[in-house]
Amino acid sequence: MKADYYSWTQTLEMMAADENEEMRSLELSGQVGFNSLPHQVVRKLVAQGFCFNILCVGETGIGKSTLINTLFNTTFENEEADHYEQEVKLRSQTYELQEHTVKLKLTIVHTVGFGDQINKDESCKPILDYIEAQFEKYLEEELKIKRSLSNYDDTRVHICLYFIAPTGHTLKSLDLVTMKKLDSKVNIIPIIAKADIMSKTDLGNLKKKIMNELQSYGVQIYQFPNEDEEVGEINSSLNARLPFAVVGSTEDVKIGNRVVKARSYPWGAVQVENEEHCDFVHLREMLLRVNMDDLREQTHSHHYELYRRCKLQEMGFKDTDPDSQSFSLQEMYEAKRREFLKELQHREESMRQMFVNKVKETEAELKEKEKELHERFEVLKRMHQEEKRNLEEKRRELEEEMNAFNRRKVAAETLMGQALQGCSQQPLKKEKDKKNFFSLPSACSLSSGRNLN
Repeated sequence: MKADYYSWTQTLEMMAADENEEMRSLELSGQVGFNSLPHQVVRKLVAQGFCFNILCVGETGIGKSTLINTLFNTTFENEEADHYEQEVKLRSQTYELQEHTVKLKLTIVHTVGFGDQINKDESCKPILDYIEAQFEKYLEEELKIKRSLSNYDDTRVHICLYFIAPTGHTLKSLDLVTMKKLDSKVNIIPIIAKADIMSKTDLGNLKKKIMNELQSYGVQIYQFPNEDEEVGEINSSLNARLPFAVVGSTEDVKIGNRVVKARSYPWGAVQVENEEHCDFVHLREMLLRVNMDDLREQTHSHHYELYRRCKLQEMGFKDTDPDSQSFSLQEMYEAKRREFLKELQHREESMRQMFVNKVKETEAELKEKEKELHERFEVLKRMHQEEKRNLEEKRRELEEEMNAFNRRKVAAETLMGQALQGCSQQPLKKEKDKKNFFSLPSACSLSSGRNLN
């Protein structure tokens, strides 16, 4: 709503500048009533409600959910993540909050599995894709013919709370690379999480090293505006405390006669809202009580406008022609339409020519394959004929062998028959000879007796 008001004001100023008219200052003789306009705007905005979107970037188990619960003094539903995610995933949850008469639509986006992979080269890519996707949705709504930005569910990220692990004496390379890629997309607030594990001296040295490294690497973090007289002094002191060293806890601990949010240890308790123990109070002061509207405004006027300008330039839009003359939106639309149709026709011709070339290549390949198949068929045919001839020769040889075998078989059978017949006649002859032999001694004896006499 505020952005629409500013755009309307800028349009009026441009129209006044084009007409080269000088505004005259007049004094009213009495009260008219337009001094109630701010109250009307406030009532309208309160009735519509506000939205605020927070992106929490940090390693698993660093205390992101606990800090968010402590900031808003409630317990949000959030699934615990493990350290075995294959890639970084973004989990978005939206809640309706109300404090007195003010309604707030709060969206919290957690980075699940950030920094848990062995190869961390692509760890920040899902985060960038998510932020740009929300910008793209808002731009699509703006470019619609019938748009309703006043009722649009704005999901653009207004603030990125980047959680830095308190282990070590400097920033990790992953932290520097990620913040460098995010600084042109979103407002970044670096936070040293679980700061109660470090001493005050070590914590102060770590803060100085972090700010020096961010400055040397050119990482732009969110700076609280100090132009406003009302909050300038507060924001200047907050800028000096960056990065915030915070401790989150939803546990109620009784200290003396008071019940406070604290973390209990054997040696005592770390009070969350005690400025001597951590910077949680300053973080809440900056984020929710002083600069929430500025964070929303910076997101729209700086980060989103940068994305919108680059996107429209990619689409070919420009404010003026090369001669810095005024232009007509209708003429630009027609020119873009002709350019688009020409490019479309060129692509169509290219695709047609590519299709024709592909068809020719396919036909040539098919002909070549057909030729190969014919050659292979001829080879197989010759081989078949050769094998057929060989089989015929073998068949003839086998038939000749069979005929010779049959002839030999007949001859053998004939011989065997003759042999069997000869064998059958020979026993008869032997029997006859035997009988003759046995009759021979008697004759001999008779002859010998005769001789003796």
